[in-house]
Amino acid sequence: MALCKIFPFAFILLSCSCYLISGQRFDYPTANLSTTWINSVSAPHSIDYTDGSRIRAILLRGTFGPRYACGFYCNGNCESYLFAIFIVQTNSASQITSPAIGFPQVVWSANRNNPVKINSTLQLTAEGDLVLRDADGTLAWSTNTAGKSVAGLSLTDEGNLALFDSKNATVWQSFDHPTDALVPGQKLVPGMKLTASVSRTNWTAGGLFALSAIDNGLVAFVESNPPQKYFEASVGGSNTSGGSNYVKYLNGSLTLFTHSADTTELILISITPASSAQYMKLESNGHLKVYEWTSRGWREVDDLLTGFRGECNYPTVCGRYGICTMGQCSCPTSSSSRTYFRPIDVRRPSLGCSEVTKLTCQNTKKHSPLEVEDVDYFAFKAGISDTDLNTCKRACLEKCSCKAAFFRSGLNSSRTRGDCYLPTEIFSIMNNEKDRTRYDSVAFIKVQV
Repeated sequence: MALCKIFPFAFILLSCSCYLISGQRFDYPTANLSTTWINSVSAPHSIDYTDGSRIRAILLRGTFGPRYACGFYCNGNCESYLFAIFIVQTNSASQITSPAIGFPQVVWSANRNNPVKINSTLQLTAEGDLVLRDADGTLAWSTNTAGKSVAGLSLTDEGNLALFDSKNATVWQSFDHPTDALVPGQKLVPGMKLTASVSRTNWTAGGLFALSAIDNGLVAFVESNPPQKYFEASVGGSNTSGGSNYVKYLNGSLTLFTHSADTTELILISITPASSAQYMKLESNGHLKVYEWTSRGWREVDDLLTGFRGECNYPTVCGRYGICTMGQCSCPTSSSSRTYFRPIDVRRPSLGCSEVTKLTCQNTKKHSPLEVEDVDYFAFKAGISDTDLNTCKRACLEKCSCKAAFFRSGLNSSRTRGDCYLPTEIFSIMNNEKDRTRYDSVAFIKVQV
């Protein structure tokens, strides 16, 4: 009889215990001061993937599905590591899984110009500084937040790594320091930019391309000297005073928020609405691509800038001096038998063209303009307006730093008057599709004879 009375009570306790266990958090999204993590082979939450990448997670936000985590990341021989935020696959117990198709996607990194080795450390100091040191103790990166009343570290649901104070106010956040990617909910204010990596295997921020927020939109450019713009999405009439405008990655668009009397939202670029985890990345070739998790793994769902400008408008599509015609690359040719440019690799024409004889300012009398008909340049900006063809050509020959003269004029204008552009550095040249552009164009590329 006593057993019958006790057993139901025991059943109730067991039921309550199961409920408590199933309701507790299994993720680990925050950390306290005076915490140190070591990038060692015995570190917890370490996963190797079949694509050669490896992660050692420090913080993880959320369960079951693609989720944000941060920690050490490497790919390839794993001699160098990033401290990064990445999207990983998790199960219902917040265990990071390694499906054959679900490799980690890096969306932010702290030290891509200064990777660290095995046994490097990350420390959230008692003073509130988040510090990354290499295995030999060398400082690799820091938030420089010591003495700023930091109370802890958190990885948010949106993938933002933040240091917060005792009132939960943000002291420092990764969203203020973008690298080459954006995630939904992230914004760019004027002065912020994405900088492409050198390549998929070289994370260094030494790539040619950048995407920057401006007061009235976005601009993509080659980081030459001076920079050469290859894309702009902007609107007129926005309030540029106070620097309060920004571009935000929303579900379905990159939207400009302007602040004057009222807040106005203006869609700059439409994006395929997300049905799962999604992010965008400025690639090393200048493309701005959107990737989304699907049942078949990560897939490209948008190539955002190509829809506006076409493939031939990308600055390195055919390499330096290469001419892009409907996606095919060739080198500038002369009407005479002389050759001034040759392919860097005849089997890979997209690598561009090299000068047979290098230009030199030591003997400008040997400079000559090579005329190339019906070509244009992605960054054309009139340096000399309403001029004639010969004046444009002569202006380049008289300026040693000028590499070519590009001339635009109206169709059927006999090129008597037009606009002139004199770049000091040449990337890819493109064929002018006059039926579409509705203007005539010609280039005079400076060569050494």
